Amino acid sequence: MQILLDIWSYFAKNILQQPAFFIGLMVLVGYALLKRPVYETIAGFIKATAGYLILTVGSDGLINQCRPILAGLKTRLNMDAVIMDPYYGQSAITEALSDLGRSFSQVMILLLIAFIFNIILVAFRKITKIRSVFTTGHIQVQQSALAFWIVIFCFPELGDTGILVVMGILLGIYWAVGSNLTVDICQEMTDGGGFCIAHQQMFAIKLTEWLAPKIGRLGKKKSKKIEEIELPGWASMFNDNVVSTSIIMLVFFGTILLVLGKEFLVEGGFMGAGDSFFFYILKFALSFAVYLRILSMGVNMFVAELTQSFQGISTKLLPGAVPGIDVPAIYAYAPANAIPLGFISAGLGQFLAILGLVVFQSPVLVIAGFVPMFFGDGTLAAFANHKGGVKAAVAIPFITGMIAVAGTALFASVLGLASYGGFNSLFDWVTVWQGFTFVMKYLKYAGVAIIALGMLAIPQIQYRRHKDTYFLITDDYEAYEKLMKERRKAQ
Repeated sequence: MQILLDIWSYFAKNILQQPAFFIGLMVLVGYALLKRPVYETIAGFIKATAGYLILTVGSDGLINQCRPILAGLKTRLNMDAVIMDPYYGQSAITEALSDLGRSFSQVMILLLIAFIFNIILVAFRKITKIRSVFTTGHIQVQQSALAFWIVIFCFPELGDTGILVVMGILLGIYWAVGSNLTVDICQEMTDGGGFCIAHQQMFAIKLTEWLAPKIGRLGKKKSKKIEEIELPGWASMFNDNVVSTSIIMLVFFGTILLVLGKEFLVEGGFMGAGDSFFFYILKFALSFAVYLRILSMGVNMFVAELTQSFQGISTKLLPGAVPGIDVPAIYAYAPANAIPLGFISAGLGQFLAILGLVVFQSPVLVIAGFVPMFFGDGTLAAFANHKGGVKAAVAIPFITGMIAVAGTALFASVLGLASYGGFNSLFDWVTVWQGFTFVMKYLKYAGVAIIALGMLAIPQIQYRRHKDTYFLITDDYEAYEKLMKERRKAQ
């Protein structure tokens, strides 16, 4: 038994927690199943792994870019608060588990159980109607950590085995059902790209798919999409995503940095005393455009290999399955301005909600986090624009930004994690999972059954609404498109 645990620990540490190698491994297996030549298989592995590593350079750069802002907000507010960030959240839970005398290795066992259960649900897709496998390794680790803490909170009397089984099943269902919710809109946006989103706001993406068209129709005229807006004269420079992103970030972050002041940035070691404050701000803003361009290049590399190679897995091992991958994969298929627009809109919503916490003297105060705003709400803006245009791309992130702040203040306090300084504040975990927690806390095992059956019912409902196209959209997208065109003509 110990040998198996050691093997799993090695795999989890070196592959599962390193998403570049996990994606590369899937490409390797996929091409092998397709019986591609050895040199093509190895080349695919290298390109997929390198592509994800390039994506990581871009995403890490975006995250690190915001450190002066986060540090400044905390220092200037002169208070301890919960940082809305899944990485801070994972660190907080690791510390909290240590205080309880528990090892983080149990979290990794929980992840394994959940991942296996996700695969089982896909393997029996004719019954479960599940079409997707959650493959975003670092997100799985973050979610497994919070899920482990939640089950301890709800069932303090449970032993280790009971904790792992109960939450392993629930988390596996969530990964399967949640990523499955994003299949249709991802296939539409990517013109049959062959992947879906496996992240922290999967229910929010489905909500956006339903709500965005309604918001887009509000007012006298139907909202245009970002890419459809014709800008006059001088404003045409905003058609270039590098220019538009740089200007938007210059105005947004430049204002915050001016408020923080050069003295704070020098004292914090973010810039030298002899450096120009103006050029520091300019470089700060331009860096966002650079990191976004790097991120997009990495996405194009690894997605191309993954979608081709996954045909081997979906044909030989999991018929009809599509991989659920990280949110930046969708950025290559959305107008570049959508992500910064959603980010700023969410930021305004978060800051307004934080102001509300201060005014109403909330016992738990939060600090706005870059990851929820950019990779959470920015992603929602991309989907919202596709379905409802600019109006939806602005309104939905603003609303979800406010919800994230309020949800974090309540949930971090309820779970006793507020004092540890961080929390996973992305949409699903401060709404859907907060609801799950209250159900399990007060209904106990009946609550677990209700949640599990409720989630499993979702793909059944989806299937019954579109029986003829439900599997067709992943199995043969060209046939799906042909059928939908015929139906539109008939209308």
